[in-house]
Amino acid sequence: MALRPAPTVRLPHGAFIPRIGLGTWPMDNAQTADAVVTAIEVGYRLFDTAQNYGNEEGVGEGIRRSGIGRAEVFVSTKFNKEFHSVNGVRQAFENSCARLGVDYIDLLTVHWPIPDQNTYDDAVRGLTQLLDEGLIKAVGVSNFKPSHLQRLFDEGLTVDVNQIQLDPRHTRDAIREVHGEHGIRTMSWSPIGRDSGLREEPVIVELATKYGKTPSQIILSWHVQQGFIAIPKASSRLHLEENLDIFDFELSEDEVQQLLAMDTGETDILQPETFGH
Repeated sequence: MALRPAPTVRLPHGAFIPRIGLGTWPMDNAQTADAVVTAIEVGYRLFDTAQNYGNEEGVGEGIRRSGIGRAEVFVSTKFNKEFHSVNGVRQAFENSCARLGVDYIDLLTVHWPIPDQNTYDDAVRGLTQLLDEGLIKAVGVSNFKPSHLQRLFDEGLTVDVNQIQLDPRHTRDAIREVHGEHGIRTMSWSPIGRDSGLREEPVIVELATKYGKTPSQIILSWHVQQGFIAIPKASSRLHLEENLDIFDFELSEDEVQQLLAMDTGETDILQPETFGH
């Protein structure tokens, strides 16, 4: 079935981004292209990829194969540490445009801060230049902690989005508080957890029964009701439809709090001090 596209939310620099999108890791190019075509038929308009995923070509192919207009989709991609300089970001942009087959990118993102390299601020400067030239619509960072963002603020730099690992077991209160103070939008990767365990939690199963929804839909509703942008990975039409079909019900505030109470802290969070590319 075709669903209505997800509602959008305005980013600080003015672009409008859908509140639910398609995450494409770890699909290859062929799988990604097929998933994007199906997702567009279902109603998706946000597609998230990355240099490191190796499937930007698949995202571009899927968009072209679908026949949808470029302006009707929001393309998000990320670049690796070798491009963490002002000139490097421009090269990363050109490389991603070539792989995607587009002439602008809606959201271009520093994939990991790589604090040992210590040049992520220059990467954001490069993104700001591209924004000023109209080559990108929004400036993104990913997996940044409060200290990384504070350095940007101290240098007069602003970003639209921080894409972080976030789900009811990992609510990331400290970084979300910083986002709220500075108007940064939170994008959730692995929003329904990195395994099936979260969907089997009794409180989530009970809510799914109450609302006649699946556990995944309960979790995704929890994300969007708090203003997060969620990018669950899916490839089958069934799961694509399921993940987008969450805008016809709302959890109560008490139920949102029940899921927030599942937080286990930083357990199982990939840490940028020891991980990144």
